[in-house]
Amino acid sequence: MATRLPSPPKVGMVSLGCPKALVDSERILTKLRSDGYGLSPDYDDADVVLVNTCGFLDSAKEESLEAIGEAIAENGRVIVTGCMGKEADIIRERFPSVLAISGPQQYEEVVGAVHEAAPMPPSPYIDLVPETGLKLTPRHYSYVKISEGCNHRCAFCIIPSIRGDLISRRPDAILREAEKLVAAGTKELLIISQDTSAYGVDIRKEEREWKGRTVQPHMTDLARELGQFGAWVRLHYVYPYPHVDQVIPLMADGLITPYLDIPFQHASPRILKAMRRPANEAKVLERIAAWREICPDITIRSTFITGFPGETEEDFQYLLDWLEEAQLDRVGAFRFEPVEGARANALPDPVPEELKEERYKRLMDKCAAISAAKLQAKIGTTQKVIIDLVDEDGGATGRSQADAPEIDGEVHLRDTQGLAPGDIVSVEIEDADAHDLFGVVSGSA
Repeated sequence: MATRLPSPPKVGMVSLGCPKALVDSERILTKLRSDGYGLSPDYDDADVVLVNTCGFLDSAKEESLEAIGEAIAENGRVIVTGCMGKEADIIRERFPSVLAISGPQQYEEVVGAVHEAAPMPPSPYIDLVPETGLKLTPRHYSYVKISEGCNHRCAFCIIPSIRGDLISRRPDAILREAEKLVAAGTKELLIISQDTSAYGVDIRKEEREWKGRTVQPHMTDLARELGQFGAWVRLHYVYPYPHVDQVIPLMADGLITPYLDIPFQHASPRILKAMRRPANEAKVLERIAAWREICPDITIRSTFITGFPGETEEDFQYLLDWLEEAQLDRVGAFRFEPVEGARANALPDPVPEELKEERYKRLMDKCAAISAAKLQAKIGTTQKVIIDLVDEDGGATGRSQADAPEIDGEVHLRDTQGLAPGDIVSVEIEDADAHDLFGVVSGSA
């Protein structure tokens, strides 16, 4: 007689916030899956629902609270984790029926709460987790977190108070994870942390052996080794420390993707000082020019804040002029928003909301014009494109090496045949708008 296995409890997950939180969600689900739990894509079929919250901005906190409320209304059995878990009193006051609350990176507490809320029926046969763990992203790209926390104390940010100081992972552990991901079908590795440039400063003397080589816990060494796997390697959240210059030749040699995500936040020296950010903006312009000399195809992405307390029209015009000279490829912006616990809240001369909005629009208009001109210049060129989506009408959507998933532009293809997500093809660019490219496949990349 066949043995009938008991049905394992199912866990639902709502993951909010940045890619670092997404990696936390993947780790939690990987551990739960290894313990035999099933996963549910909807509330109705879940025995318990996890909500991984974001607490970076007040608007993100409200979104997290709304997500918790929805999960309670739809399911009733909810466990909360993530950055907003640091404010358990607020969550408890609004949602007293929440089963458990934990902060970011507290994987054991989350898993323990699930075990208590939805105990696993004993069975020696349930072992369903793949070696690479569970992913919330498509198979062909993966986020790889190389460190936790941050040593900076920017005036607008409360991440260090939530996630603590920098804690770097061992380089061999990162490389082992990346190797498994590539072996399982990952074509693009997105390297993330709170400060990728600072990777290894806390373990700088702890070199490790990898494939018969000694690897230093340093961004340049790590990038060079990651480039050996043959996947695209995209660096996010890079502070412009001097040693970033050493990574550019790796891009020129094709070892890693020619893309840097550098959160400059502003250009005015006065505002950068108030933000407690590096303020040598002229030197940065010189370095950007030098990077482009070494690697003409480099894409530089950044984010900026408009309406920071004390920002004058002169400061904002300085930023616009700096952007005109810098000619950054991809730009995002935020209107300054006070966050409980941030030093910036106590700064004088807050900028009125309508002025924040007006400056935000002017900044985005400026950057859209720069982007449109840069993309127009790509018409007639051939670009490597990784396919993300194939439709039933013969079209496909992908990304060039200048485009990170979810945050940058896309490449829209016509008359495609036989493509699948994860394929990397050569595309002849036929047209462009302010953010996206349009083209046709010309061959395999």
